[in-house]
Amino acid sequence: MSSLSVFHQSTPDIPNKVLTHLEDIAATLAEQGIRFERWTAQSPVQADAGKAGVLAAYQVQIHRLQHEGGYRAVDVISASGDPMSELLDEHVYSDDLVRFFAAGRSLVSVRAGDYVHAVVCEKGDLIVVPAGLRVWIDGGDNPHFVAVRLFNRPEGVVAQFTGEKLAERYARLDD
Repeated sequence: MSSLSVFHQSTPDIPNKVLTHLEDIAATLAEQGIRFERWTAQSPVQADAGKAGVLAAYQVQIHRLQHEGGYRAVDVISASGDPMSELLDEHVYSDDLVRFFAAGRSLVSVRAGDYVHAVVCEKGDLIVVPAGLRVWIDGGDNPHFVAVRLFNRPEGVVAQFTGEKLAERYARLDD
């Protein structure tokens, strides 16, 4: 189940708010300019579908999002087993962070002002974080997910790490 926990930076172990209803999550994130939606596949996605199968199943939604956001490049990434430690530190992107989770789950944490919005994204969830917001991403101790990424530039984007250690104070996906 998707969820959103909102923390004040001064209390990283006690959320001010915990939400599990899609509409509540989307409305709270929208206050920070973050888009959150749930997508349904146009056709069933088989376990062995591969990148082409995933893109075909969500083709209508992907094309709509490309048109709305001007995203020119699309790719599919997957993780299975190896922790993604490089994205656990706070970083920013020069373009929007656009992720649609076709399978599995991941924790996307966004710092906006004095608050951290920790979103557990699961199968069917789209999250669009505006460029410049500070984020960290946790796939868990034993990550398993398939995600569609959209970019403004064909070459994609590179994380710019802030050097701040705030992310270390918050619970991880598997905590």
